[in-house]
Amino acid sequence: MVTSTYASAPGSASTAVTGADPSWARLYRIGGVCAGVFVVMVTAGIVLAVAAPAAPTEGGEATLAHIAAHRSLYVVQQQLWLVPGVFAAVVYLSLFPALKHLDRSLAALGTAIGGGAWALTLTIPTTTTGAPALVHLSDQFAVAGPARRLALATAAETLIAQNRTTSVVGPLTTVGLLLVSVVMLRGVFPRWVAWLGVVAGVLGIAAEALRTVVEGFYVVYGVLLPIWMAAVAWHLYRLGRQRVVKT
Repeated sequence: MVTSTYASAPGSASTAVTGADPSWARLYRIGGVCAGVFVVMVTAGIVLAVAAPAAPTEGGEATLAHIAAHRSLYVVQQQLWLVPGVFAAVVYLSLFPALKHLDRSLAALGTAIGGGAWALTLTIPTTTTGAPALVHLSDQFAVAGPARRLALATAAETLIAQNRTTSVVGPLTTVGLLLVSVVMLRGVFPRWVAWLGVVAGVLGIAAEALRTVVEGFYVVYGVLLPIWMAAVAWHLYRLGRQRVVKT
């Protein structure tokens, strides 16, 4: 019979892994590292959003002028919101082999939806707080004449409206989070991690559904998501250090 346990320090007790396939250990470790990078980048983005000068909430001309005045800061902030999507997609990929023995259908559905949605964030590069394309418009706005400025401000208004409109990507990331967390309730990950993901997923779905009515849900969801991802990072990496013990 073959069983698997987490590799642990000498003299410490090993934690049993309930059926996770140890042949995917390297992917688990990669997923754990990617989850950690996601947390670092998102946390840096949150800190920067709080510390940086507040951007205008409306008005294309005001937005472009603000970006021109804080160009480097704005570019960094936008990348801190967008780039983590790549790492999140890898995290979901690594979750499938860890959870597939618990519920193959839900694990496949949750990881496909979650990973695919995070990957799509790069194909639709808006971040609810802005968009990289606004930097290009801002650069042109700074040297344009009055007529050209009006056209650029109008284009910026379009991007601002897209940021405040719910697209398919946002809801799918929260649905994927909820589905994989439901599977986690059955084993491998601690139940508190699973319940944290369930709560974050439900709040995320509510935040997307009520975006134009109530924005407070986003604050709570935005805090719970990196906490959940940090927990997943730790346990995935430990899972990747498992060893196969033959008895």
